[in-house]
Amino acid sequence: MKNILLGMMLLVVTLSTQAQEKKKKNAKYDIEVNGNCEMCKKRIEQAAFSVKGVKSAEWHIDDRVLHLIINEEKCSPIDLKKAIAKVGHDTDEIKATDEDYEKLHGCCMYLRK
Repeated sequence: MKNILLGMMLLVVTLSTQAQEKKKKNAKYDIEVNGNCEMCKKRIEQAAFSVKGVKSAEWHIDDRVLHLIINEEKCSPIDLKKAIAKVGHDTDEIKATDEDYEKLHGCCMYLRK
């Protein structure tokens, strides 16, 4: 009887472990990032690629959205937003410090909300 109970408990633990959500290796995200020009595009994309786990990063000037493919096992969207804010660009969740924003070139100084 003990062996049967122990076996059933082991089976439940094994199944529950497999049922947990696994992080994706190719997760797609779109992040709103403020910027104005091609220099902004280059800076934003370089900041994104500086985060380990970023496979693709493309910022579009017209809609101000950064399209990403990341390995969620190595990074998260918050990691990316912090890196982008550090180079002076506000994201939908994390804002750049005034000091980082002031370092931007004149044409890159977007209107802050």
